[in-house]
Amino acid sequence: MKIEIKSKKEAWLHAVRLRTLPLALASILAGSFIAAFYGNFRWEILLLASLTTIFLQILSNLSNDYGDTVHGADSQDRQGPVRAVQSGLISLGEMKKAMYLMGFLSLVSGLVLLYVAVQDWILFSVFLGLGLAAIWASVSYTSGSNPYGYAGLGDISVFLFFGLLGVVGTNFLHSLSFEPSVLLIGISLGFFSTAVLNINNIRDIESDLNAGKKSIPVRIGKKSAVLYNWLLLLGGYASLLIFAIFTQKLLALLPFLALPLMLKIGLGVQKAKTSQEIDPYLKKMAMSTLLWVILFGIGLLF
Repeated sequence: MKIEIKSKKEAWLHAVRLRTLPLALASILAGSFIAAFYGNFRWEILLLASLTTIFLQILSNLSNDYGDTVHGADSQDRQGPVRAVQSGLISLGEMKKAMYLMGFLSLVSGLVLLYVAVQDWILFSVFLGLGLAAIWASVSYTSGSNPYGYAGLGDISVFLFFGLLGVVGTNFLHSLSFEPSVLLIGISLGFFSTAVLNINNIRDIESDLNAGKKSIPVRIGKKSAVLYNWLLLLGGYASLLIFAIFTQKLLALLPFLALPLMLKIGLGVQKAKTSQEIDPYLKKMAMSTLLWVILFGIGLLF
């Protein structure tokens, strides 16, 4: 059963999608934990990177609401939770203004982050380019004339921005140096974040098919998408295991305590018959990923 949105305030809260924010912060925390492990942690980097990431995630959520309405994925036949613009309480124009606001806040916050972290103009320019790419990726996933999410490229974007770039980039801003082991945790977070998107796309497979949105589940079918989901979950843990071996830090394996939760999520998605049954696993996967990161930090620092 869909949740009915009764007020504009409630519609904006649905559009912001607070349940996605813990996942957005996971890569920032992971990169910061590794920086602390190597003695390079800076509080101001953690705070500014977190703020920038929150703005970017909200921008992405608003753009997704806007774009899916424009392109027809948020039709009356959609099986997932009702969207803000789809509810009629927020107009396309209002949503677009909110997107501009979040884009501006993301840019300003990102510039302050780079001003604090980087004194070299070459590095500043490189990270500014990455930041602008992140803003573009947030907006273009479902918005614009050729949204890449409709071509099935969302998984690659999530893996890069929520995994590799999120973890490695945050760690670099702390230390201004590159540590190869960070890549392994970036891969883990990339896999888990992609699993969240994959669960979302499995839930929406029918409405996405009708709207011409060629997500991975639409392309390969639900059965193969469930197998893909298992590969993402187990691949994240395999990368963590290699990290622990590489760094010779046994307690880095503490996130294995969260493995039963993720296995339960994988089984739940596999057994679910309807979109309504799949939907709760989105929040569970996001929160399990955040728990994974917290356990990783505890194991790494103690």
